[in-house]
Amino acid sequence: MSETTDPAAGADATVPAVPAPGRESVIDLLGLLALGELLAFERMVFDARLAPDLGRRAALSEAAVGEIRNYRLLADRLAELGADPAEAMAPFKEAFRSFDASTSPRDWLEALVKVYLGDAVADDFFRAVASGLDEGDRALIETVLSQTGAADLAAEELRAAVEADPSVTGRLSLWARRLVGEGINRAQGVAAANERLTGLIVGDGGTLDGLLRRLTRAHQDRMKSVGLNN
Repeated sequence: MSETTDPAAGADATVPAVPAPGRESVIDLLGLLALGELLAFERMVFDARLAPDLGRRAALSEAAVGEIRNYRLLADRLAELGADPAEAMAPFKEAFRSFDASTSPRDWLEALVKVYLGDAVADDFFRAVASGLDEGDRALIETVLSQTGAADLAAEELRAAVEADPSVTGRLSLWARRLVGEGINRAQGVAAANERLTGLIVGDGGTLDGLLRRLTRAHQDRMKSVGLNN
């Protein structure tokens, strides 16, 4: 473990430095995020068929393009690290499959809630875990997560829908709570089953339970911002 000088203790004093995450931990995190981006693209293209008109269908399909671009950035970085992107994503496939199977939207508004709130839970998870990475990989993840075209579209549509018909609030609020519950359960399961991901969380002095509480609070704030009830 390397050491750094502690200015408060004098020039000769040293304190242990927090070690940088290992290559395998970074590959796991990037593989998890890459799979999320790839499947988000596929899901948005599929869910666009639920749109009530061609304009909205085209808008969600166009927003999905950003997800596949993000996937490409992550796949390229995985290759730079000497990893095969498909192999890096494979361990997490079942968790995503189970989440999507249990949260299949029935209509356009439910699809938008999943885009806006369901995906945001994952984004918050990645932001928190990425805080312990080196500057380059942290910047890459921030770049990927800053592409908010689909989320912005969904939020605008949801606010308009709630304003036009307040009766949808209850149904969509219930759906949102189900999404966040499923999302947090999957995140907890993935992190707990992968020691390297858990190491990234606790390596910055945090805990998995603390992270999940922060995810829940952020979700509640997002629900309020589009007129839904916690």
